[in-house]
Parts: sequence; C-alpha cells; structure tokens
Amino acid sequence: MSHKEIRPELIKRLDKLEQKYEAMGQDMLSYLDGLLYSRYLTYWDYLELDTLLSLQKPRTEFPDEEIFIVYHQVTELYFKLILLELEHLCKPEVAPLPEWRRRVERMVSYYRILVQSFEVMAEGMDRKEFLKFRMALLPASGFQSVQFRSIELMCTDLLLLVSAPVRGVYDDESPLSEMFEHIYWKYGNIELKSGKKTLTLRMFEEKYNQDLLELAAHHRSRNLRRQFMRLPEADQQDEHLRSLMRELDLQANVFWPLSHYKSAVRYLNRDEEVIAATGGTNWQKYLPPKFQRVQFFPQLWSEQDQKEWGKSWVLQVFKEQIEDNWRKVTPEIIAAPTKEEAKA
Repeated sequence: MSHKEIRPELIKRLDKLEQKYEAMGQDMLSYLDGLLYSRYLTYWDYLELDTLLSLQKPRTEFPDEEIFIVYHQVTELYFKLILLELEHLCKPEVAPLPEWRRRVERMVSYYRILVQSFEVMAEGMDRKEFLKFRMALLPASGFQSVQFRSIELMCTDLLLLVSAPVRGVYDDESPLSEMFEHIYWKYGNIELKSGKKTLTLRMFEEKYNQDLLELAAHHRSRNLRRQFMRLPEADQQDEHLRSLMRELDLQANVFWPLSHYKSAVRYLNRDEEVIAATGGTNWQKYLPPKFQRVQFFPQLWSEQDQKEWGKSWVLQVFKEQIEDNWRKVTPEIIAAPTKEEAKA
C-alpha cells in the first residue's frame, strides 16, 4: 500500500498517536513495532480465566464447600467495585451532582446484588454439609473482610462507627486510635466464655490494624458523608440523590447484616441449642442492626427512623417464623411483637 492509498482517517490517528507519545518523550515507531509483535488478545487471557477458576481450594471433601468459596470470592469482587466508586467520590475535588447520582446508584446496585445473591448461596448449600465443613475453616470468618471494613471507613466518620454504648464518649476531635479501639465490629468478636478477643479478631488486627487506621486518617475529613456535606445546598437537597444515599445506608447497614443473620438462623439455630459462629462469637448479638445502630448518613434520617433502625425489615423477613418460634429466634433483635402485631 502506497502513502497515497492511506486513508485520511488513518493519517489523523497516526498524527494523534505521534503527539501522544511525543508528549511522553516516547518513540511512536517503537510502540507500533510492539503492536506488530504482540499476540491477539483473547477473552480467557484478558480475564486470567484459567487462574480465576483455579482459585477455589476446598479444605474438605464436601461438594457444597466450593459453593461457599465461590460466593465469598464474588462478594469480595463486588466490594472492590464499591471501593472504586468511593475512591472517585472521595477525591479532593467534589464531584458534580450527575456524577454523584451515577456512582451512588452503582454502589446501591452492587449491594442489591450482594444481598440477593446471599440468599442464593444460603439456600444452595446443604445444612448438614455446611455444619461439617465449616469446622475445617476455623478461625477464618467473613468478619475478616478488610474490604468491607474499608468501605465503612470511606463512607462515614469513624465517630459514627464507634460502638453505640460508648459513642457519646467521643467527638470529632477525639484521637482516631482511641475511637478505633471501640469500633463496633470489634465487640462482635469477643469470646462468649472468657470475654477476651477471639483468635479471629487478633489475627485480623495483626494484619490490618495499621492499614485501617491509616485509611481512617486519610478519610477523616474526606469520606462520603463529608463529601456530601460539601456539595452545594441545592445538590444536598436533591431528592433523587438523597433517596440513593438512604438506600446505600440501608443496604450496607440493615439489609446486608440481616441477610447474614437470616442465614445464621437457618444454619446455626437448633431447637436444643444455638451454635456459635466460626470465630466463636455471639452472632445473635452482633449481626442485628438494632444493637449496632450504624448509620453512615444520620442527617438523612428522622429520629423515628434512627430509633427503629432495621425493625421493619426484620418483621418482613422473619414473618414466616412467627407461628412457631418468633420469640425464641428473635427475642433480642427487637422488642418482640405479639403474633397479631407482627401480622398487621
């Protein structure tokens, strides 16, 4: 092909490429040589599919353990997607309203998928198999998801993540290290018998405490809640965005923990006993939102909403259990209603 036969569109693109590489002090011809020598890209290579599908390594011979592993790996990938959106919205420059709507809506969508897929995973495992293979996973626990903890620290002030009973002791000027010691989820990993930190928690702290403290410090004044408060007043009052923010709060702090609670009731609750979680914790006190009362954006909720945090969803999800064991299964989640009240 002669130079005269080269299409104008191709010449324009070559000129743009040359400008691009010149701006970086690079030789365009070298990059074109690299393009000539490189292999065609395939779907399986791009996604590292062979590697991805080899990452499930069950510890037992029970088939349903692989379901358990795949689900949690998928969960962590969705957490990564949520963190990517948070990184965009927590940059020094406050994003415009359309970008806020788009990115918060994405996070809400990811959480919806997570909550719905948890039901699929929970229903898809044989209970007897789960109760056996879970013992081979000790002391590992979903509690140890550092990405989920990172999402919390990027969404709101550390002060709002302090355990509810001691939250009033601190204020915005309190040292982060002190507040972090009282973050709500640490109280969920205390041994039932000794009152000491579980091995699950001690291992997690050893690996991630410093990283999480640094993350909390980095986002102390630039988390999602703070960024929202920096929006122009008209944007803060945008009902579409406010609705999305409230749903994000509900998905992360009500629907997600309660989907775990519902699964725990199914798998760990027996007539004669309540089985402890893999980390030795009291899941009945840790998972229900009533005890933690974590809200990323309290300014978006009424006092009544905050007071009854999670209550209506509990009523909806556990309605089928009212006739048989409503008061036995959920005595401490809420002030248990009568059968008539719950049916209303």
